[in-house]
Amino acid sequence: MNTIVIVGASLAGLRAAEALRAEGFTGAIRLVGGEDHLPYDRPPLSKQILSGAWQPDRIVLQPDPVADLGADLLLASWATGLDPTRKVVTTSGGDLDYDGCILATGSVVRTLPGQPDLAGVHTLRTVDDALALRADLDAVPSRVVVIGAGFIGSEVAATARGRGLDVTVLEGLPVPLRRGLGERMGLRMAQVHRDNGVDLRLDVTVQAIEGEDRVQQVRLADGTVIPADVVVVAVGVRPATDWLQDSGLTLDDGVVCDERLVAAPGIVAAGDLVRWPNRRFVTHMRIEHWENAVEQGRAAALSLLHGPAAEPFAPVPWFWSDQYDTKIQMAGWPGSDAQVEVVEEDESAGRLVALYGRDEKVVGVLGLNRPRQVMQYRMKIEAGLGWDEALAAARS
Repeated sequence: MNTIVIVGASLAGLRAAEALRAEGFTGAIRLVGGEDHLPYDRPPLSKQILSGAWQPDRIVLQPDPVADLGADLLLASWATGLDPTRKVVTTSGGDLDYDGCILATGSVVRTLPGQPDLAGVHTLRTVDDALALRADLDAVPSRVVVIGAGFIGSEVAATARGRGLDVTVLEGLPVPLRRGLGERMGLRMAQVHRDNGVDLRLDVTVQAIEGEDRVQQVRLADGTVIPADVVVVAVGVRPATDWLQDSGLTLDDGVVCDERLVAAPGIVAAGDLVRWPNRRFVTHMRIEHWENAVEQGRAAALSLLHGPAAEPFAPVPWFWSDQYDTKIQMAGWPGSDAQVEVVEEDESAGRLVALYGRDEKVVGVLGLNRPRQVMQYRMKIEAGLGWDEALAAARS
């Protein structure tokens, strides 16, 4: 293998490149990125960058990939096609031949049907998105409407409240984050918003975002009108696989891979766009979090180099979200049907640890301001912690 093309110059792609060099690969690495920025860290976009606490140079992951990794860095070069038979990636800058290919194009934001192109209406995925939104917030708006109470929408709401702005959050589900945290913990997170002065409206449907040259209001299906100076649409993301439609790869809510992240001979994938079978939880999953991009980027590189000798990728997923003065951490894969037991709670300090169980095993843990405990439980979940054992230990 002489040339490896990594399509996607964000976290997963960069970590894959680093792993290739760490494993002794001495051939050519071509790292292809659609944006014209050096690889950067995305979690601060909705927090430190949006608040103005940091400038973009603080989030650069690798200041000089060319010198440090010996990689050819091709920025502002969008992938438009893949031919596994010819082993060619087609980009806006031309064709790239490869011996091995790592797909790491991540995800793209979803928008609302009929979403208008009005000043003051934003999505948040890139550093340019964050800077544009920050500029609008700096213009001293008084009313911010966030559509979507997922993690990105919640972080934007928290940052806007930290700037002293009036914030309304609109969520279509009756309980925010119910799919990931379950109903009981989703209601707890709803209370965190309300305790911090957010007007949180649940089980509502946005009918239209209205204005002339600039957004003026959001209209709900029941006729309610909410005045708005800035609107942030945060209704999730979808895997960035449009460029792979004619590749012959299996696409189903992402690039479908095997347990070693192989999509086709000589092609592996990592990050937000991958759906693969995690044998630890006996289910297919696709994960959109920072830690998964780090671990999966490395695992994909090892799989490409070592083939069947590489270990199957079967992590205990972990992620975090900082909202207001609450650090939220989740480890595992509970789903909405797991039973939930709060094993530690201190409401005055905003602390909580909740365990999720299924089939007599602990399959997840949620912590509010309890990072050490979450990481301890993550290791125990890896070891196969039993449900009754966990509850007995927590109560002793």
